[in-house]
Amino acid sequence: MTQQPQLTAVARPVPGEDEPNPYLMGVFAAVQDELTADDLEVVGEIPADLNGVFLRNGPNRRYETPGRHHMFDGDGMIHAMHFENGRARYRNRWVRTAAFHEESKAGAALWTGVMENPSGNPFGNGHGLGIKDSANTDVIYHGGKVLATWYLCGTPYAIDPLSLETLGAETFLGTLNGDMMAHPKADEETGELMWFDYGPDGPPYMRYGVVGAHGAVTHVTDIELPGPRLPHDMAITPDHSVLMDLPLIQDQEALAAGKYRILFDRSLPARFGVIPRHGAGDAVRWFEAKPCYIYHVVNSWEEGDEIVMDVCRVKNPQHQATYTSKIAQMLAYLRLNAHIYRYRFDLRTGRTTEGPLDDDDIEFPSVDARIIGRPHRYSYNMHLATQETLLFDGLVRFDSATGKKQEHLFGPGRWGSEAPFAPRDGSTGETDGYLVSFVNDEREGRAEVAVFDAADVSAGPIGRVLLPCRVPTGFHATWVRADQLRTSGGHR
Repeated sequence: MTQQPQLTAVARPVPGEDEPNPYLMGVFAAVQDELTADDLEVVGEIPADLNGVFLRNGPNRRYETPGRHHMFDGDGMIHAMHFENGRARYRNRWVRTAAFHEESKAGAALWTGVMENPSGNPFGNGHGLGIKDSANTDVIYHGGKVLATWYLCGTPYAIDPLSLETLGAETFLGTLNGDMMAHPKADEETGELMWFDYGPDGPPYMRYGVVGAHGAVTHVTDIELPGPRLPHDMAITPDHSVLMDLPLIQDQEALAAGKYRILFDRSLPARFGVIPRHGAGDAVRWFEAKPCYIYHVVNSWEEGDEIVMDVCRVKNPQHQATYTSKIAQMLAYLRLNAHIYRYRFDLRTGRTTEGPLDDDDIEFPSVDARIIGRPHRYSYNMHLATQETLLFDGLVRFDSATGKKQEHLFGPGRWGSEAPFAPRDGSTGETDGYLVSFVNDEREGRAEVAVFDAADVSAGPIGRVLLPCRVPTGFHATWVRADQLRTSGGHR
């Protein structure tokens, strides 16, 4: 095993807080070192036909920050497990964003967190939102690179999928003018990447765009919204994209006072904008539905004149009307109750049909990346634990054709992370492969990567790769296949 400590992160409680912050402790506490580790202990076996790299992004605070800490604060750190011919290698690296470099030069935090007034921060994103763009939210493979993105819309950073070296801000051959949201959608059949950006700095409040297969932005158009919104995800089909105007909005009085606060306005409907993939903004058709919020789309596709979209729908994203403290407010907003839910948008009649597919609390869904935008049957989801903090206590395979589920619970004090589908070599279908997940053992103070047979999730892991370190609970993950690694030219 090789170990390469390089930089130091600090995860101490913030002076002056009224109460302990659970997102600075336990499985959420930042790790201090960047490591490379091989010759790892394996319980069970690593399948020989599992070849590629599993990457997961998440917040990892490097310097102690003034004020109250939010789960969304913290510099982006990518944790990766490279599987090759039955062996595994672990690596973690911070994403070297512009803010990361500024704080490196200063040797201290220069930005406050999202629960504090950002007026003194050095800079924010392209829309003038003064919050630190930390690229800590998702990792998406496109065009031979992995992109690290930020949840409030920021600069995408290109990452080498093997070395985890930050290659720099991704400008798409100098054609990206503005920011990119957290969850752009890659179409493997066309090689295109669909995205939007948004912000509070004035109409039209949203732009939608397409990056072509050759790596340059080929299409961009304004999307008129009635005011600033907080969309998080989108959906694609072969011919259309689906954008969202949801009633979780920025409090304009707070914004005028230099503060960032959101509220759920139940008087507004949820609206879904269906736009031709390369269409102009005035071609958007808006479909209204019951008020809700949606963090994550499962998948979407076309059936005749209808667009079908499955999501994890949050019925009540604001659990309390009043809060005893800022920490209580954060905990309430992050206590998700999300269920798999289906929308149908009839392009002929303009009608919306909606309803639940399941009533279990699940989130962070994924499907076989090879069929995003095409019909799927199976999704792989994380089960939400009944805890004060945002934790996943199990893995759920949901069959949208039958409504049946296969489940695996990680066990007491063990918490998992988003589990992308990893096709086996020569895979022919959306269960012909594996699921991989970082699992934190709170009692042992260490992490592992669990490998599951996607065809039999309930049987539990077929292999567990034990790590010599913790991997803090984080956000989103992706799987990069061995053939994609060869295309990327990634290096160790």
